[in-house]
Amino acid sequence: MHNKRVIPIFRIFDERKAREFYVDFLGGIPLWEHRFEKDLPLYMALSLGGCELHLSEHHGDGSPGANIRIEAEWGQLEAFQTALLAKRYTYARPGLQTPPWGGRELSVGDPFGNRLTFYVPDADEGPGDVSKIDK
Repeated sequence: MHNKRVIPIFRIFDERKAREFYVDFLGGIPLWEHRFEKDLPLYMALSLGGCELHLSEHHGDGSPGANIRIEAEWGQLEAFQTALLAKRYTYARPGLQTPPWGGRELSVGDPFGNRLTFYVPDADEGPGDVSKIDK
């Protein structure tokens, strides 16, 4: 079986804070929203740099504290960090890190305890190359 894509679901608790973080700060583009009724929990999809991510206020749709890794285009992680810092978001000023296995990473936590790690592997690695990790 060949899978086409993975769409993570992050649990959120406050629609305003979620929009401020995912849309205003990270630059996500809302794709669609759903509520069973006007005053019921929100379920929404957004595009984040070409990846689809779902956010849900529904109990049971995800656990706070999730972490996802998103591979970025080579050479664009630094520009993304610069753009994020320029927004002066009150709750996050993400820095670039070089993990022991190489590459570069930028991690940022959302207001609900979830974490997104954007990364680029070293230039000589392919996606998912773990050959530098000590066994």
